[in-house]
Amino acid sequence: MSKHGAPTDTAAALAQLDGAGLKVAILAASWHEQVMNGLIDGAQRAAADAKIGTVDLVRVPGSFELPVAAKALAEKYDAVIALGVVIRGGTPHFDYVCQAATMGLTQVSLDTLTPIGFGVLTCDDEAQALDRAGLEGSAEDKGYEAFSAAVLTLAALA
Repeated sequence: MSKHGAPTDTAAALAQLDGAGLKVAILAASWHEQVMNGLIDGAQRAAADAKIGTVDLVRVPGSFELPVAAKALAEKYDAVIALGVVIRGGTPHFDYVCQAATMGLTQVSLDTLTPIGFGVLTCDDEAQALDRAGLEGSAEDKGYEAFSAAVLTLAALA
């Protein structure tokens, strides 16, 4: 399971932050509404734990569109949290979208020096996505984790 080795003190680290002056964008794809709602809720819980002053939600059609939107947002926000889900199908489409989203978001972060929280789930099936979405009964909360990673990276760079 991917949760193995995850830090256990993330909520405590966020609680130590004074995020009142920070502007953070949660950027979310629209496919797989139930999973996306869980990821967004997790990111918003992390924002509350970090006491972030401004948190705006921006929606795009899918995970492929995350990098271009993240680039535009990175110029206006201290951090961007990119949330999406891609579920494997019977064609190579899964591989192309996952690679494009991953490489694109990485490039945005490097080009802008803006932390980008990577909350794009790449799953074999819907059950795996639901188990990572931070919903009641989910084993993981990747929205919370992605938000935490970006904001704690921002704090480390300050």
